[in-house]
Amino acid sequence: MPICERDPWRLQFFEKTACPADVLIPTDDGDCWDWFPQQRWIYDKLKIAQTQGIRSGLYETTPKTFPVFSKPNINLKGMGIDGKAIFSDADFEKFSKPGHMWMELFDGEHISTDCAIAQGQVKWCRHATGFAWHEGMFKHWIIHAKPIPQLEYFLSTWVFQHMTNYTGMMNFETINGHIIETHLRFADQWCDLYGPNWMQALVGLYTKGIWNLDTLNDFEGYSVPLFAYHGGPFHHPTKSAQSKIRALPHVKSLQITFHEFQAGQLQPMPPGGFRLGIINCTNLEAGFAARKELAACFPNADIMIPD
Repeated sequence: MPICERDPWRLQFFEKTACPADVLIPTDDGDCWDWFPQQRWIYDKLKIAQTQGIRSGLYETTPKTFPVFSKPNINLKGMGIDGKAIFSDADFEKFSKPGHMWMELFDGEHISTDCAIAQGQVKWCRHATGFAWHEGMFKHWIIHAKPIPQLEYFLSTWVFQHMTNYTGMMNFETINGHIIETHLRFADQWCDLYGPNWMQALVGLYTKGIWNLDTLNDFEGYSVPLFAYHGGPFHHPTKSAQSKIRALPHVKSLQITFHEFQAGQLQPMPPGGFRLGIINCTNLEAGFAARKELAACFPNADIMIPD
């Protein structure tokens, strides 16, 4: 298995990809932290903000103006844990915590960009736009076929300045062209939508330091999650029910994104809801229809579906 994947529902993406046994390709920030000590500084969100001149500070320094966004300065678990928009001094005292940082609150498109980097130069990237819902949840994501030139120029320049000699994947989360988080990995949620030769290019990057992908981004993809209100317990759909959904038109994959016999509070989930599954597809309406089919597999759950 070339990809070191901790989430069993994503092993389906990588199990058929050949790779030398001694190659380690991370998908989890905890592994990235351990394996790339020289670059682990990129998980310090305050430093990332400072590289861009963004107004920011630690919990111990009170913002002069509001609104700001407060979140853990280093968070290797993800899923928007403890992140919150803050609009006043009183709210800052109430909600901000030791170990948090704050930064300007940006409004606009939330874009996730995967980049393949060889010796500090961006060789490939693919963008996904998230449609925010509330409390850390997203309605769905669009994985774009077309480039975003202005953002790509900004990220390429930032990588050239700050990631000299680094070779590997990086993921950037940006809002209106500002980096809010970085990761030394790719977004494994929808990598099956990157095309048939992408996995081989990924392995080549980590084995030879060369990115070689001969296909263009010729179609848009969509990643559609299903949430329920926190509570549970939740149980996995039967294998036959999952197979039926995977066989629906335009569906590329189905991920049941929780550990069935682990307490819900021990699983990293956004504050707003418990993520039951994700459908990756090549047609958005088909993805919505498949989500309804998936929701029917949880008759005892209090399902949340956006309007």
